[in-house]
Order: sequence, then structure tokens, then C-alpha cells
Amino acid sequence: MKKILITGGAGFIGSRLSNRLMEKGYDIVVLDNLSQQIHGENPEESELFLSIKDKVRLIKGDVRILDDWKLAIEDCDALVHLAAETGTGQSMYEVNKYVDVNINATSLFLDFIVNQKNNIKKVVVASSRAVYGEGSYIDSSGHTVYPDSRLEKDMDQGIFEPQKDGKSLHVIATNENAPFKPQSVYGITKQVQEQLVLNVCGSIHIPAVALRFQNVYGPGQSLKNPYTGILSIFSTLILNNSPINIFEDGMESRDFVYIDDVVNSIVVSLESDQANGKSYNVGTGVATNVLEVAEALQDLYGKKVPTQVTGNYRKGDIRHNFADMRLIKQDLNFEAQVDFRTGLKKFTDWVSSQTIETSKYEASIEEMKAKGIMK
Repeated sequence: MKKILITGGAGFIGSRLSNRLMEKGYDIVVLDNLSQQIHGENPEESELFLSIKDKVRLIKGDVRILDDWKLAIEDCDALVHLAAETGTGQSMYEVNKYVDVNINATSLFLDFIVNQKNNIKKVVVASSRAVYGEGSYIDSSGHTVYPDSRLEKDMDQGIFEPQKDGKSLHVIATNENAPFKPQSVYGITKQVQEQLVLNVCGSIHIPAVALRFQNVYGPGQSLKNPYTGILSIFSTLILNNSPINIFEDGMESRDFVYIDDVVNSIVVSLESDQANGKSYNVGTGVATNVLEVAEALQDLYGKKVPTQVTGNYRKGDIRHNFADMRLIKQDLNFEAQVDFRTGLKKFTDWVSSQTIETSKYEASIEEMKAKGIMK
């Protein structure tokens, strides 16, 4: 493989990956729509865009348009498919948009490589921990269970932990054999996207790999997108001296994985035959709760803002999820190298060098409340 197409290649993960692969000697083609939600009102002045400008063959286009795929894919040997809509809450009321971008656009590419002459020899698709929904838990009898969505009547009473027979469950690491139980439209679209790629590529003997990313963070993460990225959202609020309103009871947790580790996981999956046809978790295997995140960010910025645990919740959100990382370690010798505190310091140092705009987060919350997604 010499020439690689990266959809969403001007984005947070894509731009970093583009530069890494160029360092390894690959020719890179990027197909990206330069979304204002990610890049701001002047996308071609954004740091992410400038990091790849004049280095790659950039096609400003849309993965929902077949002609853009045809133009981008010409002579490419592999595809890393990152382009997607990624906001869990937003997906619950922009349903058609999420299905169109995440599923229909993927089907366009797959239909093309099945029916038209091409050089594609490998596909890596960005999946998500959202495909698991709540993931894996242990019940009071010691059995592994995979709970369904939490009930609104429980959460209205402040009962946020997943329940079985009126008893709270204990979260454990989720491995790749856990069933698909997505709780949001976003999660559903990533499940379908992953299954489409592995199924169709497998049928025509093109190796494919799905990477189920946990919560990716690091320098370059959009500070403008109010629908995704809790570290960016909290950072913008802190640096604007705005209060932080924490959902549920603040003990909900996530597995935060640093951008460079994510890029490394893509590279090893792309280059290893051992990965072919498989799905892998990409995370650290360590859970961090939201209150810890808010406190750590304020410490690193040296600023304190009012922090209120509101008890509000957002439909489609999960309580906990952290990755069992044994499979990708076993097959690809991959494990995350950057722990959360180290990565967070790198992230906050970068944020402190940026121009911080007025937070749009409050407006996004009001929008979700108006749509009935926020309770």
C-alpha cells in the first residue's frame, strides 16, 4: 500500500493520522467537508486544516456524494474511514442526518468497490464504544450481564446506576464479545457502519478492521463543537469563567484515550494482517468519572468555577463503559502509552495556547431540552 484515502482527514483524528502516515512515507488523499461545527466559521483557517494544507491531496467534498468518492478513491490502495457525525445527544433529534452521514455514505463507498474497478486492498473503519450501550456488568450473584437502557422513572428519582431486580450492578471492563446494545441513534449508526464494512469487504476478500474507540481527547480536539468532547466543553466553560453543570450525580465514567494512542492503533491495524476481519477496542482500560475530570481540569488551568451536580440527564447517554484491552494487545501488541493525567496536561497546555471563544454549550443544552432529550 502506497496511497491511502482518509475520510474526515482534516478532522481531529484524521489530521493527526495524515501527518503520521506521511512521516512513514505514504501518500495521503483526504476527503473532508470542513464542517463548521468542527472547524469554526472559517474552516480553512483552523489549526487542523492548516496542519495538512499543501501536504496532502485535499478534496473538499461530502461522503454522501458518489462523485466525491469516485474522485477521492482513484488510485488509492487503502481507506481509513473516519468521517462521521459524532454527537450522542444531537443524534437523538437529527436522526436522518446521522443515518445519512454514518450509514448511507458508507454504503455508497461499499457499493462502489463491489461494482467498480478499484485498487482498495484494506479498509479501517472508526467504530465506537457506543455500540455496546451500557456494556458489561456483574450482578449480585456474580453473573455477567449486559443491561438495557436505564429507565427514566429511575433516573427521575436519582437512581443512575443500571439495575437488576432493584439492585445496582457493578461495572466491569467490556470486551469485544459483548453484545451490541446501542442506546443512542449515534451508537446504532456506528454498529451498522461497522457491520456493513466487515460484511461487504469480507464478501469480496478485501481485508477490513473496525476500531471501537473510547473517548478520544488531546491537542487539536474541537473547542467549537458543543455536542461532543466533555474535556473541550468543560475547558471552554472554565476559561470563560462559566459554571459547570454536571449531569446525573457526577459519578458516570468514561475511558479517555489520548489522540496519539488512537493514531497508533489505526497505523498498526492498517499495517498488520493479523487485524484483518476483526473488531478491536481502543482505550486505556481505565475509567475516570466526570467529577474527577472537572476537578482535574480546574487544577491544571489554575481556575475555579462554580460546579453544580444537577441531577439532569440526557436520553441516549450511558452510565459507564471502559474497555477490556486484552485482544488488541494479544493480536497487535498494542496498548495505550499515555495515562490520563499525562495526556490531560498535554491537552490543557494546548488549550491554554488557543483563542477561547464564547461557549455555545448552554445553547446546545437548551436545544436538547426543547427537543425533549434533556431531562
